Amino acid sequence: MASERAILFDIDGTLIVTGGAGAASWRLAFDELYGIPADIGKFTDAGMTDPDVGRKTFEAVLNRKPERKEFSRLLERRLHYLHTTVAESKQYRVLPGVEELLPKLIEGGYLLGLVTGNVEAAAHIKLHRAQLNRFFSFGGVGAGRRLPRDLAAGACRVRHGGRDRLGLVGGRRCDDQGAAGRAEDRPQSH
Repeated sequence: MASERAILFDIDGTLIVTGGAGAASWRLAFDELYGIPADIGKFTDAGMTDPDVGRKTFEAVLNRKPERKEFSRLLERRLHYLHTTVAESKQYRVLPGVEELLPKLIEGGYLLGLVTGNVEAAAHIKLHRAQLNRFFSFGGVGAGRRLPRDLAAGACRVRHGGRDRLGLVGGRRCDDQGAAGRAEDRPQSH
């Protein structure tokens, strides 16, 4: 596998824009379960993982930490609504050049993966509308706080190590120390 070349892509703002579908799905889930149409943008930052977005918003609007059972239910309801909000989003779009680039990279022998703060199901829901799932065979998703950041940092270390084996596109960029840098200044939806 030493000769394999791979490229990791972020989703939101790199491959697609959901037009606010992620935020809308969180709002609907909070409204259904707690009667509060929570606005995640008031309590979270771009680049956070989905679980962190849910926890921070929960704590901000309900003034307490979620219990495990209710947090699992919140995540499930958010994913339930995400199907609809992505499908109905009038501003959903694939970013320019993506549909041409991905097949060319596959043809060029690159393995394509994802590094995203989205939980796995959310990543697939967001990519499904544009039929982009088929291009990505591996990656890290926002199931925890560290996995996407660790993968991004690894991509930067390999590239900085003088070997062109793993690249990173979007979301986070390599800083001068070769680790995952700050989130780029562009809107992202969770």
